[in-house]
Amino acid sequence: MSKEPLLFLCHRIPFPPNKGDKIRSFNILKMLNEHFDVYLGCFVDDPYDERYIGELKKYCKELFYLNQNKTLAKLKGLSAFLSGKAITLPYYFDRKMANWVSETAERKAIAKVFIYSSSMAQYCQGDAFNQCHRVIDFVDVDSDKWRQYAEKKSGISKFVFNREYKKLAEYEDLVCQQFDISLFVSPDEADLFKNRQPKEHQDKVSGLLNGVDVKFFDPDVEYHQEPLVPNSPFISFTGAMDYWANVDAVLWFVEHVWPDIKRKVPEVKFVVAGGNPSKEILALKKDSAIVVTGRVNDMRPFIEQATCVVAPLRIARGIQNKVLEAMALNKPVVCTSMAMEGINAPENHSVRVEDNAAVYANACVELLNSDIPANNRQWILDNFTWESTLAPLQELLEFNENREAN
Repeated sequence: MSKEPLLFLCHRIPFPPNKGDKIRSFNILKMLNEHFDVYLGCFVDDPYDERYIGELKKYCKELFYLNQNKTLAKLKGLSAFLSGKAITLPYYFDRKMANWVSETAERKAIAKVFIYSSSMAQYCQGDAFNQCHRVIDFVDVDSDKWRQYAEKKSGISKFVFNREYKKLAEYEDLVCQQFDISLFVSPDEADLFKNRQPKEHQDKVSGLLNGVDVKFFDPDVEYHQEPLVPNSPFISFTGAMDYWANVDAVLWFVEHVWPDIKRKVPEVKFVVAGGNPSKEILALKKDSAIVVTGRVNDMRPFIEQATCVVAPLRIARGIQNKVLEAMALNKPVVCTSMAMEGINAPENHSVRVEDNAAVYANACVELLNSDIPANNRQWILDNFTWESTLAPLQELLEFNENREAN
């Protein structure tokens, strides 16, 4: 018995699941593949990831991908100033993708569509898709992220980011009106978006929480026996280090929090683990107590061996996987309120939420000097396994495993 076909479009290849958006998209794909014949279309924006195409094919019936030239994509994005669109839309538009989507929808009589990221909705807005059951996972309210960026900029950057905020917000609202279901990574994020919508569309909007692979992030599994930082306790930050919000978080931490920690615990190190570090992040290595790793094959040792994990994000949307992963490995975490948004773990000795730099530093120092074991994993097991967080998809996509596909 064949499964019902489903079209899944994703702005970035959902494998390997090694950064925030890819972790979520992969786990959704994995679940949907159990119930549907998934026809997956995506872009590959990092040439390194093309080596995983063979592995990704295990999770779909058919895969169509395009390598994205970022320079060309940026040039295409500039056309938005002539068309009046958000820059995001021409950045992610490709005629080859559009042709594959149209051909696949007709060839496979697609009746259900799952869109990951607002940038991919443009491929399924035509009349041919009006009768489809269309679900979009916005993940975050991206337009509001541009608003936050604009607040921290000046001059031409402020103008461009403000424009993107307004244009993308208009587009997000249009997609919500056209599609059947709009998903966000947390109830808070969903409420932020819902309050922007007319009453007749608000019931379409709901939160679908992120989870964490608790078998992979298991503190009882031995990962890496050799000390990553011999003879020194260390604090770690994990994440893609070309992502502006992560860069901003680390730079703020190093400038405003780190000096106080070093003064009180001179032997401590700070490890920044994540791929594609920006020039500003690489420059931090001039401090011999700061380690910048670049891309790592396995993030778990950098969490597991740390005394505590920090997430000092000042610009954030949705749920931070870095916090979920650290808690799943039962590590103490020190977060800003933005980094804890949507997770809402109760504060205790090993879950600290601080926005003031001096208090943030004191929290880190207390953990560096403490022998009290953390008990963070239980919160994850109770609230954030993928099996539990993605369970609502069954109703939202109306799974019918007994249906014989045409």
